[in-house]
Formats: sequence, C-alpha cells, structure tokens
Amino acid sequence: GKVTEWNAKASSLLGYSKEEAMGKHLVQRFITEEYKHSVEEVLKAALNGRETANFEFPMFSKSGERADILLNATTRRGPSGEVIGVIGVGQDITQIRQITSEQERVADDLSRLIEFANAPIFGVDLEGMVTEWNKKAATMLSYSKEQTLGKNLVQNFIQPENRRSVSEVLTKAMAGQDTANYELTLLSKHGQRFTVLLNATTRRDGKGNITGVVGVGQDITELNQVLAESKRVADDLTRLIDTANAPIFGIDTFGKVTEWNAKASQLLGYTKEEAMGKSMVQNFITEDYKKSVGEVLAGALLGKETANFEFPMFTKQNDRIDILLNATTRRGPDGDVIGVIGVGQDI
Repeated sequence: GKVTEWNAKASSLLGYSKEEAMGKHLVQRFITEEYKHSVEEVLKAALNGRETANFEFPMFSKSGERADILLNATTRRGPSGEVIGVIGVGQDITQIRQITSEQERVADDLSRLIEFANAPIFGVDLEGMVTEWNKKAATMLSYSKEQTLGKNLVQNFIQPENRRSVSEVLTKAMAGQDTANYELTLLSKHGQRFTVLLNATTRRDGKGNITGVVGVGQDITELNQVLAESKRVADDLTRLIDTANAPIFGIDTFGKVTEWNAKASQLLGYTKEEAMGKSMVQNFITEDYKKSVGEVLAGALLGKETANFEFPMFTKQNDRIDILLNATTRRGPDGDVIGVIGVGQDI
C-alpha cells in the first residue's frame, strides 16, 4: 500500500510533492478516516486482480481543500504477469459535483415551490398523463396527488366541452408554443365549478428535449363573480339613469357630454345622439349662465360637489326650463376623477 507513483497533476491537485508522497502509505496518509476502509477494499481487490471503475471518494489537499475524485483502480503486473501493485487513475470531479449539487438544490427549490404554491399547478408528459399535481390543485379539485398521477389529464379531469380546446393548448406546448391566460372551467370531485386562468409552458430536460407541459393556473372564480356582480350593478345603474324621471347628464373632464338620459331628451328636445360628445356649457347653456354653470362643473371636477344650483336651459324649440341641479363628481375604479354627473329637477 506504499506510494510508488505520484504524477505532477496529483502534486498540483493535492499540494504534496512527489518526494513528500513516495514511500508513504496511501490510505493511512492521504485518505480521510471515513473513506479509509472503502478505499482499502478497492486497492485490495485490484491487488487480487479485480479492477474497479468509477469509484468516487474525497481527498483533502495539504491546505485542507476537498477534492472529489473518480477513480479507476487497475492491477499492475510485472514482466512475468505477477501482481506488483495498483495504478490508480483519477479524475477531479469537484466542479462537476458542485454544479450537480447546485442543480439539485435548484431542482429541490422548484419542486417545493410547485408543491406549495398558492396556485393550482399540474404537469403532463408527452402522452398527456399527469406527472405533477400540487397541493393547491388537490385542495381545489378534491383529487389527491395519488388519484391523479399517471391518469390522462384531459379525459379524466377536463369537462367534455373543454377537452378539445385544452388538448390543442397542450399539443401546442408540446411543440414549443406556450399559451398564456387561457380561461377554462374545472369541476371538482364534488361538483363545484371553478374558473381558472391557465398558462401552459413547455417542459424540457437538461438537453433541451421537450418532455411534457407544466400548467400554472389562477383561480379567478371569485373574481369573475365579483365582475359579474359589478356588471349587473353597472347595468342596473345605466337603466336607472336612462329611465329616471329626472333629466340626467354626464360630462368627461373636458366638459363633453357622456351621459344624456331619456328624460333630458324629452325635456330639451335633443336626442342622445345629438348631445353626446358636445360641449355641455357651449351647446346647451344660455350665454348669461355659461360662466356660473362652468364654475359648478369645474368645481365638481375638483371634487367639490354642488347641490340645488338653479339655472335656466332652453329647449331645441327655444322654450325656457328652470332646472335645479345637483352636480356630483364621477370617479373611475382607481378613484381618479373622470367627470361629473348632473341630476336635475324641472322646477
């Protein structure tokens, strides 16, 4: 077990010169305690004619740095064929091990991210069979991971009316074409309906070959319900404005008409089409009241609402009508002022 060969690379890698290594016991002097037995076994086997390939173990340099070695241990024979020792040819795989370790860490992090993400995530292979099914998908749809893995996603978990379109999305992703914001309906094991916004992304292996698809969903069921309710309220308000028994008009921040209900049309003789987009003050207010009405509207555009402001308007036929006006600031979803709503009363 004494060292008889120690090349320049071994010296460079481990920091021991040839002179420091020659004649020393390899295992006792240069192998760490936990690997002494296994390296000893490899060397003994080679001394008995049984060679070993790709045996992996660590060595530590003179300065204490770890080097991971992949070793081939080959029997060394004399001129007459008798065993005279062992030749070990090693490969320094330290950097490969570091890269592999980092890749494993990243893969573990991604696996945990997928598993515990607050979004339903599934994966399928090239046959469309489920390979990923995270906790959120299991909670939402009431199918456990064990119940889904290996099953055909489309045939088992997609509603019949969506199967064709979902199959097309998956087929595109398997050809390298990702799909974003695809909306589909999923039905849970207990019949609860969920609306999901899906991003389908191509999944590739280390060599870049396509291995399947990962789908990341966003549950927009409640959002759609809120939007539907908002639309219903907006529709109700639109009908209320249009059919109210009081003249109602709206302007934008430039003073142009954006609302003109049926009562305003009936009272003033101008149709909605004739009024929309026109300057309210310039087109429908008499000269002597343009300044005061303009100030009321300008105030409302700054958030200062006005109640019971009295002024005259003249119809298309030039009949005078006295109006008592409430001017209210109109705001967008983000709270920004987008105009004014005027609700009048014919007095």
